[in-house]
Amino acid sequence: MPFINSKVTVKLDKSTEDLLKEKLGKAIEVIPGKSEAWLMVGFEDEYSLYFKGKRCEKAAFVEIKIFGSAPAASYDSMTEQVCKIYEEVLGIPGNQIYVKYEEVLNWGYDGHNF
Repeated sequence: MPFINSKVTVKLDKSTEDLLKEKLGKAIEVIPGKSEAWLMVGFEDEYSLYFKGKRCEKAAFVEIKIFGSAPAASYDSMTEQVCKIYEEVLGIPGNQIYVKYEEVLNWGYDGHNF
């Protein structure tokens, strides 16, 4: 049950969101036991981000939450994938992207918890 939420400074249209969703769906597989089958993705575009005291023209803050835990190497691989995807699709350089991971012990779905 992963969730990826992206706050980006650029405007997203539906086709760009669909492309990002597709690429993130493949990338999530680097985390053991995770797949697009249970992935939820959200986008917040035209978001104001400041880095090093300056307003960013192109930047992203990406939050990845997973149920349970994963090895650090998986997170390293996922960060590499996320930076590559956002640079290819949105032109956001990797040095303007923060990726945050959160391991969640309690996750609810369809009226019950896992």
